[in-house]
Amino acid sequence: MEQPHDLTVEAPRAWDRPAVTVPVLVCLSLVGGRFPSFSTEANLWTLGTGGVLIWLGLSNRVPRRPAPRRLGTPAAWWALPVVVFGVFEGTTFVLAAGDDFPTFSRLADPLLEDQLVRSAVWLGWLSAFWGLVRR
Repeated sequence: MEQPHDLTVEAPRAWDRPAVTVPVLVCLSLVGGRFPSFSTEANLWTLGTGGVLIWLGLSNRVPRRPAPRRLGTPAAWWALPVVVFGVFEGTTFVLAAGDDFPTFSRLADPLLEDQLVRSAVWLGWLSAFWGLVRR
């Protein structure tokens, strides 16, 4: 006897549950935090994990969450400081202003010398990227 489709529910894949994805993201961030900033290993690790997440996002292997409805006017106001910050960062990077106007990454270097802080930043980056993959 065949079941009607109205009564069936799709179960999430075993690897797509938070009990699996969170420890995987933590392990990836702990490995990424062990590499020194701007080293060849760190760059390869960043490109590798980012590449895998981009591949997962472009393929249909990850179930999608519904996209949020349209953003309101208050959300547009948050774009203004982000754009100003991006223009400032890009200008100081391209002009190589040095110590007169350091980029944010240069200012953050003393904080990122600690492996635990670097791992926490990695976890934030991977979590945000995973959220984008799910959309």
